[in-house]
Amino acid sequence: MGYIHSIESFGTVDGPGIRLVVFFQGCPLRCLYCHNPDSWKKNVGNQMTVEEILTIYERNRDFYKNGGITVSGGEPLYQLEFLTQLFIEAKKREIHTCLDTSAGTYFEEEESKYIELLNNTDLVLLDIKHSSAEGHKKLTGIESSRALNFLKLLNKMYINVIIRHVMVPNITDSEQHFIKLGEILAPYNNIIGIDVLPYHSMGEEKYNQLNINYPLKGTKNVSLKQAKNARSIIVNSYLKNKKL
Repeated sequence: MGYIHSIESFGTVDGPGIRLVVFFQGCPLRCLYCHNPDSWKKNVGNQMTVEEILTIYERNRDFYKNGGITVSGGEPLYQLEFLTQLFIEAKKREIHTCLDTSAGTYFEEEESKYIELLNNTDLVLLDIKHSSAEGHKKLTGIESSRALNFLKLLNKMYINVIIRHVMVPNITDSEQHFIKLGEILAPYNNIIGIDVLPYHSMGEEKYNQLNINYPLKGTKNVSLKQAKNARSIIVNSYLKNKKL
């Protein structure tokens, strides 16, 4: 049984095509801009079996013919065993599998625990939070090495990755930060895309409902144009350092 936060039947932004998006419950990160604080706690939420999730998929399989299943969160790797079984069974049914993760529970010395999962994973959407270790710790509460070591493993296993990065005013919005991010990503050959997501304050209402202080109160939203410009800087830095 897995603990599920929610399910989106027709997702269009979390991997290719139309997808069933399964949001897992539980996350070790405390990102200052998190818009799902109700997904933090472990071992709460709706309990579901692998078969129950796949039954939902099969019910709408025709709509997913160019898509598949994406797991998100929370942090899906928090429930590694259940996630692995879900992807194993999905691949038996020839379903495209996509993992949306920040790799917050990954430790390099535990690499072997993840091999079976990744052998059944077609695509990873990897959220890189910050370009500096200090900034990452301040932003999320954990070390940046976990995500970067996970990226190293994905590269070794030839698993395609789309990098995701949230642009937040006064935190991850400087040109130097974007250039550094491109440098960090340049050594990896499995990156097939880079997305910059603009910060928005839509999650603030959830904090109010849960009586939690919203850390970024008053922070202005980032426009799509600003995010697009940031992406250009990251990509240019990535390509420049790729040639060195």
